Amino acid sequence: MFYLSLMEHTLRLPPHILHLPLDEALKAELEALFLDKVIAKLGLCISVYDIRSIKGGFVFPGDGASTYTVEFRLIVFRPFIGEVIVAKLKESDANGLRLSLGFFDDIYIPVDQLPNPSRFEAVPNTRNQGRWIWDFGEGEEQSDEPRFVIDGADPIKFRVQSVIYHSIPLEQPENSKPFAPMVITGTLNHDGLGPVSWWEEAEMIEEES
Repeated sequence: MFYLSLMEHTLRLPPHILHLPLDEALKAELEALFLDKVIAKLGLCISVYDIRSIKGGFVFPGDGASTYTVEFRLIVFRPFIGEVIVAKLKESDANGLRLSLGFFDDIYIPVDQLPNPSRFEAVPNTRNQGRWIWDFGEGEEQSDEPRFVIDGADPIKFRVQSVIYHSIPLEQPENSKPFAPMVITGTLNHDGLGPVSWWEEAEMIEEES
């Protein structure tokens, strides 16, 4: 899920931070450039791990800044296909679920990747919002409150189905969703996936037996 990626970048060091130690000043500039940014095929940049080498320090005519070529390592978030990750529920509507890791929110579970059979229960007086319910075993037991509800009370385990990197659009329609440079699509339609409380009881029964 997290990787160290070696990169090289040439950057301009502004005069107002030249009083700082060189490593510290360069790291601050690299963090301003890369942190919380998505690099296609590489992932979401989480942190500058370390600086491996510094070259240059040239001051070009008419410019008060110095220019350096820096080799450094980034910590990046890049899940692999088939990886199981634990997230929290962010949104639930008729189109499926949106999950969050806290630092990354563009994780989607479409309707066809929810546990089968599932049904949507809309919340009155809301725009398309509600909760999803897995109807497993509902024919055997009748109760006022369904047993297998996805309501955000528990962390949710999902399996990564795809990771897509989008190109920056030239124009953004006025009422469109905010642009997401990296989108993860996942599934809950396998044993052990979904809210963790669904499977805790089964694990306890197995341990006792």
